[in-house]
Formats: sequence, structure tokens, C-alpha cells
Amino acid sequence: MQKFWINLGTLLAVIVVNALANILPINGLQTGEISDLQNVLFTPAGYVFSIWSLIYILLIVWVLRQWPEHRRDLGIYVHTHTLFWLSNILNIAWILLWHYQLFLGSVIVMIALLLTLITLYKIIQKRALSKLDLWPFSVYLGWISVATIANIAYYLTYIGWGGFGISDVVWTILLLIVALLLATWFRYTQNDLVYPLVFIWAIIGIAVRNQAEAPIVASAAYVVVGVLVVMMFIARKHKEVER
Repeated sequence: MQKFWINLGTLLAVIVVNALANILPINGLQTGEISDLQNVLFTPAGYVFSIWSLIYILLIVWVLRQWPEHRRDLGIYVHTHTLFWLSNILNIAWILLWHYQLFLGSVIVMIALLLTLITLYKIIQKRALSKLDLWPFSVYLGWISVATIANIAYYLTYIGWGGFGISDVVWTILLLIVALLLATWFRYTQNDLVYPLVFIWAIIGIAVRNQAEAPIVASAAYVVVGVLVVMMFIARKHKEVER
């Protein structure tokens, strides 16, 4: 029972800190306003970040499913509570580093959060009794995968990295291809439909944000979405044939 309350308490702390980051806001700037300080073409439109609401709802449901007595000692909780607490601490740390514009630190923490979520996902995947056990981390991991790419791109822009003379447009298209390959690989190897759907949501947002400023990037993003949808279908058919 103690693990349940710590799971719930640390998750609520994440939600409160993320809310205060925009309500106060922390260090005088909202999270999105800091993002807008640098022109990073890989950044999605503002509405895309509403996915955090879905992530928090799914995580709250995941934690509350530990409340019934017959579920308290299930492996998905017994073997994940420390990593779950760590993921919440890292989430809070990222918000603070981001708002105080310590962007290198934010990249390091984001990568640590990504690795933590990968480990959590693999443990839960082996012990999940229903999709509700795994879906929260499919969405969360999918979003942090995209966010890690965006965070690194933001930091490189912030320090004035020249990109080996390659234009921002080309680099962004290359990053979109990386996202496509990652989402397709995950869909194929993990048989997870939710993870690549998060990429589709984010990449459409990148297209929307760049329609006026960088139409080539917007067009490339829409093409990547189309290819990803096709690849998801092929992966699904392949899995059905294997069965």
C-alpha cells in the first residue's frame, strides 16, 4: 500500500509542477514561450502539447489500478515502483532545468527519462494483464522519444551549431526520417500500435507549424506521416501472417 501512495504522490507532484510552470510561471516564462525563443523547425504546433493531458490521465488510471487489494502485489507494480518514482523525479527536474534555461542539463535529463521509460516499458510489457497496463507507457514513451529529438535540436540551435553547413530545412527533414524509422521499427519489433500513433500526432503538428514559414518541411512531414501509416499497416499484416 505504501508503494501505491508514493506512486500517486510523485505523479501528482509532476502534474502540480507542470501546472505551476505555466500558471506562475516558473522563472517568468511559460514552457511554450521558452520553446518559441529559438526557431526550431522540428517543434510541433502548440496544440500538440495537449497530449500531456492524455499522458497524465492514463498514468493516473495506471496508478489507481493498483488500489484493489488483488492487484497490489502484481509484478507490473512490484518490479516498476522505483523506476516509476525515478521517471517522475526526472520529469520535474526537466521542467525546472528548462524554465531556468539550462538546456544542456535538460537534454541530459530528457535522455535519462527516455532510458527510464524504455526500461519501464519492457518490464510492464512482460507482465501486463491488459492493454490498460501498457498503453500509458506506450503514449508516454512515444512522446518522450519525439521530445528528446526536439530537445536536442533546440539545444544545438541555442548554442549556434552550424550543422556542418547543412540548412535547417534539410536537417529537419533528416530528423523526420529518423522519427519515421524509429516509429516503424518500434511498431514492427514490439507490435505496438499506440507508440507510432504518437509520432503521427507530433509530425502532423510539425507540418501545421511550418506550413507558412517552411512549406518544404511541412510537405515532407505530411509525406512522412503517409509513409508511416502505410508501414504500420504492413507491419500489422506481417504480424497476422506470422500468427
